[in-house]
Amino acid sequence: MRPLSLDHLTVIDASPAQLIDAAAAGGFQHVGLRIVQPLAAAPVADVVGDPTMQRHLKSMMAATGISIRLVESIWIGPDTDPFALEPALATGAELGARFVLVAGNDPNRASLIDKLGQLTDLAGRHELEITFEFMPFTEVRSYEDAVAIKHDIGRDNLRLLVDALHLSRSGRNFRNLEPFDASLVSYVHLCDARGAIPSADNLRDEARLGRYYPGEGDLPLDRFIAAMPADACFGVEAPCSLYDGLPVVERGRLAGLAARECLKRCDTRNARQQ
Repeated sequence: MRPLSLDHLTVIDASPAQLIDAAAAGGFQHVGLRIVQPLAAAPVADVVGDPTMQRHLKSMMAATGISIRLVESIWIGPDTDPFALEPALATGAELGARFVLVAGNDPNRASLIDKLGQLTDLAGRHELEITFEFMPFTEVRSYEDAVAIKHDIGRDNLRLLVDALHLSRSGRNFRNLEPFDASLVSYVHLCDARGAIPSADNLRDEARLGRYYPGEGDLPLDRFIAAMPADACFGVEAPCSLYDGLPVVERGRLAGLAARECLKRCDTRNARQQ
């Protein structure tokens, strides 16, 4: 079974050390660590510029076998200065990350492309890959929007992140998905959802609070998983308010159990249909 990452939004209240403990409890191999505060979201731990914290995380990774695969979450807006983000990129590289999650929220397309290109070049200096994520409540709302921007920038270390919730809420029918090109997509967010697509005003709330663990909702995830590149990294990003009262480690355990069971069912079903 493919390796999995516990990405920070699933347990957004977790400290970096708690995130690693939760990933270990859930049988994950990696974590996605939030080291940059996107917009006015919840504050993040001061990992950037804190060598003591970085040494502690490295020690925990060595002890648990959990690696930091992804660092997040950069939102490019009208006032973003890509060069001011280089310390975060350097920190990600120091911690052994491979990917940096970036979203586009600048309404000026030319400005967005310019800034994303600069950030991608800076990431390349640290041997990092940008995983560019579309979200239906940002200025880059769909997979097609993100692909067009990737082609405009034309950097090899810029590929896309496809999130099951965002793909569904952008209007894609999972039952008619064609295979996604591995040269375009390198990271996948696995989660589930229930019910009809919310109104535009409620899409962000659903994404931050109203997801479900894989296999606990209505999305035909077998079709989604089958369409994703075989070598893509899979991260579980599933903040679910139903589990808010549970300790971080218990939420990590349950998320890992649900994800592995979902992948096993989906892979078995897809193998039978081939």
